[in-house]
Amino acid sequence: MIGLWHAIANTPKMRLKFQFKIARKTGYTLDIASEPLAIPFKVDSVAVEGNTLRGTAGAFWMPGQSIVVKLTFDGDGFEGEMTIPGMGRLPLQGSKGRGPFLSEELIDTVLPLRKNEIPARSDEEIDREVEALLGRMTLEEKVGQLFQVPASNFSFGGAVETDPPEKLVAEGRAGSVLGAFDVARVFELQKLAVEKSPHGIPLLFNADIIHGAQTIFPVPLAWSCSWEPEAVKEACAIAAKEASASGTVYNHGPMVDIGRDPRWGRVVEGAGEDPYLGALMAKAQVEGFQGATLADPETIVACLKHFIAYGAAEGGRDYNTVDISEMALRNVFLPPFQAGLEAGAASVMNSFNIYQGVPVAASEPLLKELLRGELGFDGVLISDYGAVEEIAVHGHARDAREAAGMAARATMDIEMATRSYEFLPELVEAGVVPEATVTDSARRILRLKYKLGLMDDPYRYVRPEKERDYHFNEEHLQASLELARKSAVLLHNDGTLPIRSGKAGRLERIALIGPFADSRDLLGPWQFSRFSHETVTLYEGLLGKGIPPERLLYAQGCGVEEPLPGGIEAALEQAATADLVVLALGESSDMSGEAASRLSIGLPEPQLRLAEAVLALGKPVVLVLTNGRPLVLGELGERANAILETWFLGSQAGNAIADLLTGDYNPSGKLTMSFPAHAGQVPVYYNGFRTGRPVTDSNANSKFISKYIDGPNEPKYPFGHGLSYTTFTYSGVRADRASIAGDDKLTVTVTVTNAGSVAGVETVQLYIQDVHGSIVRPVKELKGFRKLRLEPGESKVVAFAIGVSELRFWSPANGYAAEPGAFVAYVGTSSADTLSIGFEWTGA
Repeated sequence: MIGLWHAIANTPKMRLKFQFKIARKTGYTLDIASEPLAIPFKVDSVAVEGNTLRGTAGAFWMPGQSIVVKLTFDGDGFEGEMTIPGMGRLPLQGSKGRGPFLSEELIDTVLPLRKNEIPARSDEEIDREVEALLGRMTLEEKVGQLFQVPASNFSFGGAVETDPPEKLVAEGRAGSVLGAFDVARVFELQKLAVEKSPHGIPLLFNADIIHGAQTIFPVPLAWSCSWEPEAVKEACAIAAKEASASGTVYNHGPMVDIGRDPRWGRVVEGAGEDPYLGALMAKAQVEGFQGATLADPETIVACLKHFIAYGAAEGGRDYNTVDISEMALRNVFLPPFQAGLEAGAASVMNSFNIYQGVPVAASEPLLKELLRGELGFDGVLISDYGAVEEIAVHGHARDAREAAGMAARATMDIEMATRSYEFLPELVEAGVVPEATVTDSARRILRLKYKLGLMDDPYRYVRPEKERDYHFNEEHLQASLELARKSAVLLHNDGTLPIRSGKAGRLERIALIGPFADSRDLLGPWQFSRFSHETVTLYEGLLGKGIPPERLLYAQGCGVEEPLPGGIEAALEQAATADLVVLALGESSDMSGEAASRLSIGLPEPQLRLAEAVLALGKPVVLVLTNGRPLVLGELGERANAILETWFLGSQAGNAIADLLTGDYNPSGKLTMSFPAHAGQVPVYYNGFRTGRPVTDSNANSKFISKYIDGPNEPKYPFGHGLSYTTFTYSGVRADRASIAGDDKLTVTVTVTNAGSVAGVETVQLYIQDVHGSIVRPVKELKGFRKLRLEPGESKVVAFAIGVSELRFWSPANGYAAEPGAFVAYVGTSSADTLSIGFEWTGA
């Protein structure tokens, strides 16, 4: 019974495919997946008697209730049943393997409806077609295009009172649909729109494709640690290819918020704390999702979110108040959005927070004047889930009617989920909202539908035959593996890693301990893959390296947040006979992401108790972390012999981690978000400002300076930190001139040497400090980096060109400009480990 099995069941409402993955170590394990809906099942118990397996599982949508599975195997087949609350008993008969895609049954139906070719329309031609259509539409029909409706009654927030999506679509009261992950559901609703709604205008189908569609890549905070925008671009292009095959045309991503507070769960979705690197990652993601043209049916719309400053939520608490200066807004939070817009992002989503006391969804200064006016954005502006209605909840509007008028006047085009915009016709009649405002929003939406080719071929994204070809294929899995290897960060190592062969070439006995030792919860939040049950675990990855099972000892030890009866004792029994302990600890996927803010950003108490017991044995301990935010590691971080930060690495996580632990891949990741030494430091980030009483080497023991009396100012692991299995040394930093003027550039060079015994990849980082200015400037700011591979003993000279573009910033007095004066260039292996040289810019 070991392996992957499938069965297809018919219910009164739909046809379902279930997959069962069964494995065995000290006992049997069971993973369950379903199609067409990617329902995350949590298996609670597994028992095997003879050739019969019995298991129980839960799902988030039925708290307190259990699914019961009974399967009896005979050769390459099985029979059995699943009992699901609300659905009853489903008889099952199945066989080995993944089985067919259910969507294959749709191929013959949709192929005759699709067009082989659609006309290549110019912008001018699209505009003419849109204006003609608008001229035939009533005000109410235009308003209908402004609604995004959920594809089902599943809610990402509070319950929404509304008509069923079928009724809304048929009546022309929906322009787009959220969360129709099943291509058959996309086809059903699109056919309804084309055949029943006024004017037959096709729907946009939206989804959150954050770090992969079916093949899951590392979470964005992880892939930013690769410092490889081109690899991130490729990941997003693959995600678009897989998502578009299932009908998704409009992505609710990328999230390009700057995150400085690890208590905020959504730092996992972004590129960390730095605006420069965040801008590069924003550009890469837009280019990956959208490709060369949105007319290509294997690309999807990129939507920059959340405009703006969502990452500055007070206390790191999701949806909370934001109160920042315009200086911070423009110098810290805006650059990734500017880069994404310059890359051609077709959509922007508002943030949930207030700015200057006004909810962003209602802010004309931010949305109409800054985004559309100053930045020139003419694409589709979409509200976040329920954000229009929440203008009233914030206390800025009297009710949903007034909120609708505020959002419309701020140029919000699409209201997601809620129905406040139903007040727009009467608001137009009352003169509160100009009819031209509604027409402009409908125009932008219709223009996008033409650019996507939907107006010429509504079914061009309904491609079940491509699901079969693209979803979770070997090429995509290999790309996920490669990016996962580059995204992990070696935080600490005393020489214990990589894992080496023991005496006479025999491998050491390795004890693999912890809740993530054999867990498939390695994908992270915001993923809806139907292949989560095939995620490679760390245990499976190490077995794949040729470590025999008898030398790979395993014990779970505890759950992520709860102790296991006898768990620590079982872990100690295994660890006591091992030469090395790999302690796999961290956060579950639902502990980070949206609505997953944490007061304590340490490891949960049961894991700390397990770690303490294992460390007491005195064995070498390698800590492998799975998590979606920087953690405070405390004493554990001091006592572990090595620490590998793996974040959530995606579908191939176990193979990637095994490659890194064994040295088959030399770690090269660098942190894009600082790890606090203590939670009391939060927020802690490298590019802060000097104070009037800074800590220096000479005054560190003084009292009246900016410091804590019970701990350091510095993070435990700073931005840019990341070790290798070799050692890189820096020497000979030079500038080719002492000063520059106007548009001249100077070149800073440094020699980097691989002083170790193995080849490795180093990310050489350039930071600049503006020593004095019209406003106080950060202590240093990332302005460039180079990745280079060096063989043992090899040296290379790395050069950085510095000109006025690297010196420019925003100030109230001068806007975006560089200011004459003294600067310092820092080059090094992290933000805290650099060589420096000064220079002057004398002005234009």
